[in-house]
Amino acid sequence: MHHLYRDHGIVLRTHKLGEADRIVTMVTEHHGKVRAVAKGVRKTKSRFGARLEPTSHVAVQLYEGRELDIVTQTESVDHFRAVRADLDRLTRAVGMLEVVDQLALEKEPNAALYRMLLGALRSLAARDSPLVVAGFFWKVLALEGFRPQVDECVACGTSEDIVAFDLHEGGVLCRPDRRGAAISHEALELLRRILGGRLGSALDEPVSPATLELDHLAVRAVEHHLERRLRSVHLLDRG
Repeated sequence: MHHLYRDHGIVLRTHKLGEADRIVTMVTEHHGKVRAVAKGVRKTKSRFGARLEPTSHVAVQLYEGRELDIVTQTESVDHFRAVRADLDRLTRAVGMLEVVDQLALEKEPNAALYRMLLGALRSLAARDSPLVVAGFFWKVLALEGFRPQVDECVACGTSEDIVAFDLHEGGVLCRPDRRGAAISHEALELLRRILGGRLGSALDEPVSPATLELDHLAVRAVEHHLERRLRSVHLLDRG
């Protein structure tokens, strides 16, 4: 039987449907990824059109449909205005939304992924740290079971003279075994902090060659996992 249900969600993307409606894709706390029709939202007098834009965090009531659910009520929890008002931050936020859209499964609950995205958006709104997106990508890969090995060489096990990171091997390599991309000592230390439970301290780091290096590597790693390029990420010149 079809029924009404309530949840909290983050809008990942939208697209037009007919003359006045819109299909909204969101990741929810308890119902995984949900695709729902928001009726009449493209009309100027719509009650909740502005609340259902990408990055918006909403409390929503939906009616379960056969293929698409129907939004019946929505209440804004956070628009993340600081993100939406800054093109650079918004572009980076959309990159995170794109990754979650690829990873989340329809109607398959993944509360950890939802909470991780919500936390990343809050961090991006609160402070324009250069490592919010990279930190999110690395943590998401770990959540998905693809945490890279960063403490010792994946080939020989040594923790000495680590100089490379190989996406296919899934971790770092020492100088004798090096292949893949070079990684600096500074970027490696930041990566170890992110994956070792010290993300907060990494987010305090100012822009530097190491943060840029780690950002590029994070994008490559998540694209390697998804087996596709991130459209939104490559719209922005990432230095």
